[in-house]
Amino acid sequence: MKSTSLSLIAGTVALAAVTGFAAVTAPGDGGTTEAKTATRLPVERSSLLCPAPGLSDLAETTYTSFTPAGGGGEAGTAELKQSASMAADDGNSGKKGKEDKAKADSGKPVVSLEEPGKPATADASGADAPALVGTATGRLAPGWTTQQTTTVEAGGARGLLGVSCTGPDTDFWFPAASTAKSREDYVHLTNPDDTAAVADIELYGPDGTLKSDVGEGITVPARSSVPVLLSTLTSEVAEDVTVHVSTRTGRVGAAVRAADEETGSDWLAASADPTGTLVLPGIPADATSVRLVAFAAGDDDADLSVKLLGKTGAISPVGNEELHVKSGMTAGVDLKDITKGEAGSLLLTPARSGKDTPVVAALRVVRGEGDGQEVAYIPATGPVGAQATAADNRAKGSTLSLAAPGATATVKVAASAGSEGGEQTVKTYTVKGGTTLAVTPPVPSGLKGSYALTVETESGGPVHAARTLALPQDGIQMFTVQTLPDDGGTVEVPAAEQDLSLLFE
Repeated sequence: MKSTSLSLIAGTVALAAVTGFAAVTAPGDGGTTEAKTATRLPVERSSLLCPAPGLSDLAETTYTSFTPAGGGGEAGTAELKQSASMAADDGNSGKKGKEDKAKADSGKPVVSLEEPGKPATADASGADAPALVGTATGRLAPGWTTQQTTTVEAGGARGLLGVSCTGPDTDFWFPAASTAKSREDYVHLTNPDDTAAVADIELYGPDGTLKSDVGEGITVPARSSVPVLLSTLTSEVAEDVTVHVSTRTGRVGAAVRAADEETGSDWLAASADPTGTLVLPGIPADATSVRLVAFAAGDDDADLSVKLLGKTGAISPVGNEELHVKSGMTAGVDLKDITKGEAGSLLLTPARSGKDTPVVAALRVVRGEGDGQEVAYIPATGPVGAQATAADNRAKGSTLSLAAPGATATVKVAASAGSEGGEQTVKTYTVKGGTTLAVTPPVPSGLKGSYALTVETESGGPVHAARTLALPQDGIQMFTVQTLPDDGGTVEVPAAEQDLSLLFE
């Protein structure tokens, strides 16, 4: 046998070891090549970006970082650090105080997670709290989640503001933003990479694109964060605006911080990608005002059937059974107190068979009356899937909403150990098809500190979930809502079948 043939056979054996072939034989030997079947494996690396929570000296922020227990793999790290923009020198050598401290701490993690199954927390105060950039590796990467919760007791930014820190991407949609005179909405862009990113921000109102000369080609420096006030991008005033963020180069994390003079402020997370059917879970039972905002992203108009999935079934809101959304335009409708004292979720489906126009949507939800009002936002979200997590739950104040738009489903909910003590508690729930089940979630036994909720789909149809955290203060119904889409903690590794005949003469 030629030495070349020996080398090729040796190479084939090595390739079999790498690719996971169960059996490999040379062509002509009558053998077969068998590959492993597709499987799901835990991710080995995750990235999260948290927007700067400041804009008020009264802001008090808590970060809660968590990775669900149960994952194997090698030991790893999970750390969130200050973005470079908050740590940069402004050129004034005589300026001291908070900026000098930020520069000195730029390499030190703000929050660091040591082990799966137990949250780690950190606190920040004031308007100078930075955006954070973080990475998790090894067994801390699968399902890594961080919640940023900020309380502002007074002023124009008053409210309980919550946001799940997001992974970087190249495309985001934010319905329910606004350029109204009573609003002050910022879109925060955070770049996790070592090279600059370039982003475009497009605004769409009820008549289409809002004119803007400065929304294109926005540079986000490496490992930095840039807040952009929407009202500086256009002179047009619109109550309901859809914000589209896309990148020309690089990738960013994006979130909108919306503030209203009367109802306070909260974060607006991105809607699920444009699609014909959307679920918006977790409308509180005591909501006093619910406004639906939708945008048709396709070339055709969208006609949507609007249904509320309540405790016992689906109902159509009287007078708002359907919503017409023109192509490239934003439509808003006031659903008022649609829940009537019963928690629910909104289901949007094509009103005409065969017309499945892609749409994005979000809800603006208000609790309380008069001076006690408070606002939160609920974007359309994907299903829980294999697993989803909401960090920063307290001993009191959390509500978990589970919506099954199709078939009945069973989910397992795990309450993690507390950040300062306590043991995990697990409970199983059955959600009937076409309903929303709103529950007070389980609390870890002996809880000290805060804890995380992890939801897993066990059987049945898809489930969409949201967690409401309510922390009333001085008669104000402060609350925030975070949706729970699949955390992407595992990825499917497809079966591979390779043709090794090319290795042989």
